[in-house]
Amino acid sequence: MHIYLYTYTSQHATENQGEAIGYGMQYEVFPDLGVSLAKEIYKNTKFKLISITQGHKGSSIHFKKSDIKKKWVLIDAQDAVLGRLAVISANILRGKNKPEYTPNQDCGDNLIIINSDKIHLKGKKADNKIYYRHTGYPGGIKETTPNKMKEKNKSDEMIKLAIKRMIPRGPLGKQQLSNCKIYRDENHKHEAQNPQIVDIASMNTKNKI
Repeated sequence: MHIYLYTYTSQHATENQGEAIGYGMQYEVFPDLGVSLAKEIYKNTKFKLISITQGHKGSSIHFKKSDIKKKWVLIDAQDAVLGRLAVISANILRGKNKPEYTPNQDCGDNLIIINSDKIHLKGKKADNKIYYRHTGYPGGIKETTPNKMKEKNKSDEMIKLAIKRMIPRGPLGKQQLSNCKIYRDENHKHEAQNPQIVDIASMNTKNKI
């Protein structure tokens, strides 16, 4: 029996981010080590202990649906770079920032994105990037650009499409994408859920302009 300790460094573990981001996540394996002794080892280190699980050497650790706890996370998209925002959002929706991440379970958090109208695209992508769709009829190909989508108040669809392309296809991917709520301004309908605010600029200054 092995003891798996999941931790994240105190450098990235702020009160605002905490386990919602799990930035700097890592785990260590201690063969034939008791749980109490494992906790004692991490008491006076720079790592904050998140969870301890047990398993055999070489085995994968999977969590059941009943063991997964979901929370609400809020991200402000004002001046955020579209691609970088989509990467962070996809990881939160899939639960890849959690130590209990299980590929075949919907273990991600519920995500709220506000101010989608103020999203930023680098370079000339706002005019040169082209989105294609087809009506299904002969000659029915349609195209549009990010700026045209903003003019038609479809900035939320642009962000959701970017996130969708970073999530695996299938029923599980559809379920995870449905946990993402995007709003064009700063008003949303989820105050009762008391969402945890995540500042993506503090994770990397390149995430926002």
